[in-house]
Amino acid sequence: MNEEQPWITWEESGAPRRARWRSESQAMPATLLPVDDTLTANAAFKAVGEGIGLLWRGDFHNGRQLLQALVRRVDRPPRENTPRAGTRAQPPADAAALARDAFARHRAAQARRAALLGRVLLQFEPDHSLLLRRAPDVRAALAEAWGAPDGNASVASLRELQGLIGAHEWRKKGVEVPALGARIHPWFGVFSPLRGEYLGLIAQAPLPTCAPGAPSLAFDIGTGTGVIAALLARRGVRQVVATDLDPRAIACATENLARLGVAGQVRVVAADMFPEGRAPLVVCNPPWVPTPANAAIERAVYDPDSAMLRAFLAGLSAHLSPGGEGWLVMSDLAEHLGLRTRAEMLQWIADAGLRVVARHDTRPTHPKAGDPSDPLFAARSREVTSLWRLAIA
Repeated sequence: MNEEQPWITWEESGAPRRARWRSESQAMPATLLPVDDTLTANAAFKAVGEGIGLLWRGDFHNGRQLLQALVRRVDRPPRENTPRAGTRAQPPADAAALARDAFARHRAAQARRAALLGRVLLQFEPDHSLLLRRAPDVRAALAEAWGAPDGNASVASLRELQGLIGAHEWRKKGVEVPALGARIHPWFGVFSPLRGEYLGLIAQAPLPTCAPGAPSLAFDIGTGTGVIAALLARRGVRQVVATDLDPRAIACATENLARLGVAGQVRVVAADMFPEGRAPLVVCNPPWVPTPANAAIERAVYDPDSAMLRAFLAGLSAHLSPGGEGWLVMSDLAEHLGLRTRAEMLQWIADAGLRVVARHDTRPTHPKAGDPSDPLFAARSREVTSLWRLAIA
């Protein structure tokens, strides 16, 4: 985290204390209460519901058990409200309105859950160590996410620590990408390529035929881990320019491309959308859902008002070589959620002076697509992921 973090203050044992507040998504609580193993789950649930941050001073594993107890309480299904006799039934809404309402309720529940569970907090020493009984050594995971110790104590949520540890393990072990035949190692804060179906589309779609053989140049817009740039290089594209604005993504992609042995074919640059010039192939996998993100990592999925999608379409023709193609990877989940229509997207394509050359479709394979208990199952079960091949009209 490059920006200087704010201070969180509290009183403990009659003395004022302060530490750096370390969170990219969690709001800093106004009140901080040191607690230990004597705190009951019911009392903890009441306190976090009132906005109080609980600074855990007990055994680390007992803190994890308390968090799990809070999870069970937060996830408890609400009581059904039975309509009173004589209450007039509401008129049925259209399918899009019902889908939007279900999605809004789902996102509100997610935000509330994250806020409540994020109020179980830990204090980390100036060297990023955690001085609790049975605490793991978390210094390497924290250094990867926060940078080198700056000489100050820090406070972050136990939930955030679990995410940092998970990101550290992913970075070490990597994520298998079948379309690449190799592993990608995501960094903390850089979205992991777990949805392999869209990578399969990129690996299989026919390359533009504006020149003999594979294109000599391609742009990968919003490269993230660098996985798409690596796929293009493996397909024979001689030079790929991969862009991103996030310093973590730039460093992550650079490391992955070197690990995969394609660094000589790919140049990673800091740019807002497009690099300078034109290319026979321009690829973009923008966020798929046009609503605000609840956390920083969600910006790879949620994009208010389809801003990145519309910017890609609007700028594509100015960066395509004659006869070239723009590849847009997009799920239609937003359409099934009533958040965007197919007609709107087709109009944006036409307004940008583009035409659809072809579209390659596949169905998602992630577990939620086949889980009827998922709140968004009705939309997820119909989701299609597409690679739209676009050209100048």
